[in-house]
Order: sequence, then structure tokens, then C-alpha cells
Amino acid sequence: MDLLVAGAGPAGAATAIRAALAGLSVVVVEPRSAPIDKACGEGIAHSAADYLTRLGVELTGRPFHGIRYLDAVHKVDARFRAGPGLGVRRTTLHQALTDRLAELGVPVVRTRVGPIIQNTTSVTAAGHTARYLAAADGLHSPIRRQLGLARHPAADGPHTPIHRQPAVADGLHASIRRQLGLGRPDRSTRLSSSTSDVRRGLRQHFFVSPWTDLVEVYWSQLGEAYVTPVAEDLVGVAILTSARGSFESHLDAFPALKRRLHDARPAGAVMGAGPLRQRVRGRVAGRVLLVGDAAGYVDALTGEGIAVALRTSAELVECIRNDRPEDYEAAWRRVSWECRFLTGSLLWARNRPLLAPRIVPAAALLPGVYSTIVNRLS
Repeated sequence: MDLLVAGAGPAGAATAIRAALAGLSVVVVEPRSAPIDKACGEGIAHSAADYLTRLGVELTGRPFHGIRYLDAVHKVDARFRAGPGLGVRRTTLHQALTDRLAELGVPVVRTRVGPIIQNTTSVTAAGHTARYLAAADGLHSPIRRQLGLARHPAADGPHTPIHRQPAVADGLHASIRRQLGLGRPDRSTRLSSSTSDVRRGLRQHFFVSPWTDLVEVYWSQLGEAYVTPVAEDLVGVAILTSARGSFESHLDAFPALKRRLHDARPAGAVMGAGPLRQRVRGRVAGRVLLVGDAAGYVDALTGEGIAVALRTSAELVECIRNDRPEDYEAAWRRVSWECRFLTGSLLWARNRPLLAPRIVPAAALLPGVYSTIVNRLS
């Protein structure tokens, strides 16, 4: 076999489809049954929707024609120039990808990957041996941790293994405490750490007719609320924040949006995801290549996760077709750098108390610049 794909989410399924269309033999390993849901914004950029169409994936959803930023006072729209994006329920997207895998005869094996064994010519996992393995097992990728590719494992929260530690009792002015950096941080350190709180996302659908043909992004001190039309009678609302609390309590921070949803009936349960930021040492370990969220993630602030996953999956397939996995790291960086830079820059501003309230006013003051950035990402 040429390629074993771990994970049948959008990144893994798209990788497998692309590989099958390139004439490679592929097996997908996924423990969950289709369709798989996930807390996400559910807006697919025009470039990503077009790429999926070229892969033969038939999508149904509701087109949207740009992005609107709003705060308590300001509003600014940026309309797409290349064509509309598509609001698609995550379950609908996953089912369409699953159907395409079936059309191409790509087996999807319902099991976990487990331990990975590799040598200079092949990699074995879940009882299958292939020339390469594409790890598309998500934001908190077990494969990434197994291979030691997570840059800061502590960021993975409950997934971090607990190690036994020696007890230290060397007194009030403990030298060991200072050596390990466990003393009280000075004021500048505390201020710095306050700007890097862990961000998470919560998503809820509502039965209501979309009131605009744009994706709306409401900004407040708490975070951002994304409203994506996904059907003629349904919108998805995703809230990104570092604050703890319920979806309902977070919604109080967006009074204009709450008024819009006042009479709307919730559709399904609230779903959550996070921590969002995932740092990675590298995307290649021998014959294993990381793709999608497993390859590292900045934030959902610009909503480009699917688009980046699709672009990098195409590079992954090209690298294994040429038997050059060592080229993948540079290729991944090349096709994702612009999105990573823009997302990282916006997140940096969002995390600065003096800058955050000025983001939407600045976009409203410079609508041409705002429109250019939106269209670069679309």
C-alpha cells in the first residue's frame, strides 16, 4: 500500500481522495462512525469549496458573499471578489467526503491507529503497512504526541501525561524554586502571560432564516461570535474566547446578536473545541507526515482551517508521489505562511488590551485594507 491515512475528517479524507485520484493505493483509519461533527465555524472559503468540487466532492449548503465585522458601534463589510464561500454543516461536509471516498473505493477501517512502527521503507499501524502514513488525527493529535512532535505538550491540557515528581522542601527562599522558574513572576511577566490565555470555541445552531448573505463576526471584550448561514432556515453561531462559561452566558457579551436570536429555537446541543493553539516541532517524522490541525494550529480567528488543510494535503500527496517526504515541511510552510501570518497578527492584536477595541474601528476606517485582507484569505 502507498498511503495509510489516520483520521477521516476533512484533512484526512481530502488527502485520501487526492491520493486515490493520483493513482496511489490508500486506506483510511478512523474509529468514529460517519458523519463526524465538530465545533467549528462551518464557513468554507471560495477557494476551498472550488478545490473540493475539483476533487469530486458534492457539497450542499448556503452561499455567503463576504465577511462583516461588527462591534457595539461600528460595522464594516468586505465582499468576496473571486466568488462566494459556502456555509456547510460539518456533518454535511463529512458525509460528502465519506461518499466520495466510497465512490473511489477507498476503504475506511473503523479502528484506532495505536502504536506506530516504521523503518526506512515502510510504516505499520493499526495492522496495516504502507510506504507512508498521513496523520490527520486532529487538534490534539495522539500521533503527534507519540512521535514527540508537539512543541509544548502542556498546551494539550488533559492529554498531557502525568509524571511523578520529587518533593522539594528547601525553604522560604527556595533556590530550587527559583531554578525551576516557580517563583512569583514579576509584573512584566504577569502582563505578558495575561495576553496568551488559552482560547476555546463553542458552537450552537439555531433555527432562524439568515438575515444577511455575509458571515458576521461580532467583537466584544469577551471574544468573537461568528454567525454562518448554513441553510435557508439555519445559522451556526461559534464563539471564540479565553473566558470560562456556558454558551448562553457568553452570548450576553454580544447583545445585538442575542436580540437577533431571541425567538430562535436551538438546533442540537452545544459543542466545544480547544485549546485552539497547537505548536508543533515539525511535520515529518520518518515516513509519517502531519496534515490538518494535527500539523499545528494558530487560531480559528480567520476561519481558514479547511482551506489550509486542503492546500497542505495536496502538497503531502505530491511529496509522497515523488518519494520525497523531506520536502513536505518546506512545502507546508510555503502554502500556509500567509494564513498563519495574518491569523497570528490579528490574534496578537486581539490579545492586547489597548489594541483589541480598535480592531473593528480600524477596519471601518480603512475598508479597502480590510477588504484586501479578507480577499487574500478567501
